[in-house]
Amino acid sequence: MRAFFPAIVLATTTLAACSHAPGAGDQGLHNHGSTSDIDARTEVVFPEPLRAHTLSNMRDHLKALAEIQIALAEGKFDTASAVAEQRLGMSSLKSHGAHDVARYMPAGMQAAGEAMHRSASRFAVEAQNSGATGDLKPAVQALAQVTATCVACHAGYRLR
Repeated sequence: MRAFFPAIVLATTTLAACSHAPGAGDQGLHNHGSTSDIDARTEVVFPEPLRAHTLSNMRDHLKALAEIQIALAEGKFDTASAVAEQRLGMSSLKSHGAHDVARYMPAGMQAAGEAMHRSASRFAVEAQNSGATGDLKPAVQALAQVTATCVACHAGYRLR
């Protein structure tokens, strides 16, 4: 739990830094990724097979988040819970090869990853609770914490 809070602080700080009032002519759009932007994130070097594997896992994490949101919208709380735990939660660590990649991660990146997996497992419980109580708010809050940990890690680190 202790690693989760720095990730949230980083995510909140990063999101706040990206927010700005629309200027004249930009229609509120951000120009992220332009060649004039400086990428200050910590570069992390993985051996190529692990890099490709990790990027594939992260794309699956995004897909899992979308599947979870669809399941919640359809009132399929057990499905949302199962997707979260099996693909994002602590139960997913072995299938992601977490042990293999962790040795190449800086401590902060390891902490952010652990926070994401733990928050996904917490969400899985809250989704099941929502199915029993009908109260969706705790599950949505828990899912927002999962997403915030992803944002924090991606704001601080990039793979090379």
